[in-house]
Amino acid sequence: MESLSSMLWPPPLNSSPHKCSPMAASATAISFLSFASMPSHQQRTTTPKRTSNPTKTLSSTTATTITTTISTTTDTTTSLPPKKVLVPIGFGTEEMEAVIIIDVLRRAGADVTVASVEPQLEIEASSGTKLVADTSISTCSDQVFDLVALPGGMPGSVRLRDSEVLQKIMKNQAEEKRLYGAICAAPAVTLLPWGLLRRKQTTCHPAFMDKLSNFWAVKSTIQVSGELTTSRGPGTSFEFALSLVEQLFGESVANEVGQLLLMSTADDNPRKVEFNKVEWSVDHTPRVLIPVANGSEVIEVVTIADILRRAKVDVVVASVEKSVQILAAQGTKIVADTLIGDAAESIYDLIILPVR
Repeated sequence: MESLSSMLWPPPLNSSPHKCSPMAASATAISFLSFASMPSHQQRTTTPKRTSNPTKTLSSTTATTITTTISTTTDTTTSLPPKKVLVPIGFGTEEMEAVIIIDVLRRAGADVTVASVEPQLEIEASSGTKLVADTSISTCSDQVFDLVALPGGMPGSVRLRDSEVLQKIMKNQAEEKRLYGAICAAPAVTLLPWGLLRRKQTTCHPAFMDKLSNFWAVKSTIQVSGELTTSRGPGTSFEFALSLVEQLFGESVANEVGQLLLMSTADDNPRKVEFNKVEWSVDHTPRVLIPVANGSEVIEVVTIADILRRAKVDVVVASVEKSVQILAAQGTKIVADTLIGDAAESIYDLIILPVR
């Protein structure tokens, strides 16, 4: 019988299988599974119309002949252009926020461009994850975007603020009443100096709330004020991204994407259920291995690595492909720390397998 995985997921990208030596010590393995699909583009169909134009022809006799000509319009199907979204990144960008914004919007059907404000496309994010942009911000200066969304992080928000090209793009976005958003430090550190928070109710990371005007600052998880949407940090990234999806595509699409991501409230499911409880502890800095491959679920990889690194865990992301650069799910490009063959020489306390 065909497996559930093969029925729900497209076949993986072609890659050569790799043989690696067994790990030096056995490790606990955890597998994460989520279900993702990309909704098809909405289409408008023009309904065929039939028009009848009667034409009378009179003969020389008393008889009258009526000739009817029927013209039928050609069936046409017009596809709506995808919504264009720009997500800029720089050194120190918060990787969870960037990846979740990119991934969720792409699932909804948006054409997302990831642009680097640095001279190179590869950047190291705030917790050490390496992201690869699609293009340089300079190539986006003359384009029109339905939405520009800024991830936060430090010093990433400062790097975005110092980009003159991005500043011009954002000011045009606001002046022309198109959607723009920012999360975490970006509202206070990036948008505020550009004058893009005037007369806008705004929220941001608690560490930067004192920079906002007391009259306009709010402590909500998500704040929508006209064309501007702001949010607080990594933990609110999904809500932030789904709010942007709703504004671009409508509530039904946002709900659909949220269900595919298994978004739920705390009351829907217990936080932790262990079927085979095992007590274990270590007397050293824990080492964790996260193998990745082309098509790996990037939200899971980046979120797991980011949170564990914040907890001072030694995390190694290892590519099972021939290259350390990975084309993950939804087209996001990340760079692993090493190849799996090299990682196999070390001992790990835990191995976590993201879904592929």
